[in-house]
Amino acid sequence: MTDASPLRIADVSADVALLAGGGAAILLQIAHPAVGQAVAEHSDFARRPLDRLNGTLTYLYVTVYGTTEEAAEVARRVGAAHRPVRSDSYDAHDPQLQLWVAATLYDTAIRVRELVFGPLREVDAEMLLSDYAVIATALGVPRALWPADRAAFGRYWNESVAGLSVTGASRRVAHQLLHPTGGPWWLLPLMPLVRLLTAGLLSEDLRNAYGLPHHQKRFDRIMRVTRAIYPRLPRWVRFAAQRRYLTAFRKPRRHLANN
Repeated sequence: MTDASPLRIADVSADVALLAGGGAAILLQIAHPAVGQAVAEHSDFARRPLDRLNGTLTYLYVTVYGTTEEAAEVARRVGAAHRPVRSDSYDAHDPQLQLWVAATLYDTAIRVRELVFGPLREVDAEMLLSDYAVIATALGVPRALWPADRAAFGRYWNESVAGLSVTGASRRVAHQLLHPTGGPWWLLPLMPLVRLLTAGLLSEDLRNAYGLPHHQKRFDRIMRVTRAIYPRLPRWVRFAAQRRYLTAFRKPRRHLANN
């Protein structure tokens, strides 16, 4: 890639640093009342805190870095998983809800990217917005619903945020997410950092609505250290999670192909 070439989604979305925004993205998603109710009734963060993260990363990495066939397969799996997630007040296949979920993934990814690597050029920001449409359209969201440019995204984002409402169900899910009782042995020691980053990436209004403590100086200190070290790491280190998830996705397919 030359200096003049705009960044594409494949250049940035596998950076493991973007996982720092995962908690904030989920809390943004469930602040939408319909999404919050659906997740509260169909997810179990307390005992399986990594399920949603693993599912989201598999979908993201396969959609962006997999073959056309693999992308279609992971979208089919996500669609099948969403099929029973419906009630009188929500439907996981609702394009507007899927659009909001995809928008939170884009917004948090770009915010973390800029915190770690510095501000994006306008051409990069516009290209990445266009590329990130695939996260929504792969699940059947009409391309016309995805904002056409950054100005349109800003309007959509501000209008959507103004309509958010953190319910009791949303707060219960957030507590399960940030204070899990299950999961692998390494997860609990990591959670204080996850809570710090999640609160730091949310607006003051949402932090208050969720009742999250915020330590700006600690957050800023972590970001300074990350900016000084992370961009100097080789790409193969920064993209390690993407390789792991792609390999895991492909293993069953290889097994079937060899039988």
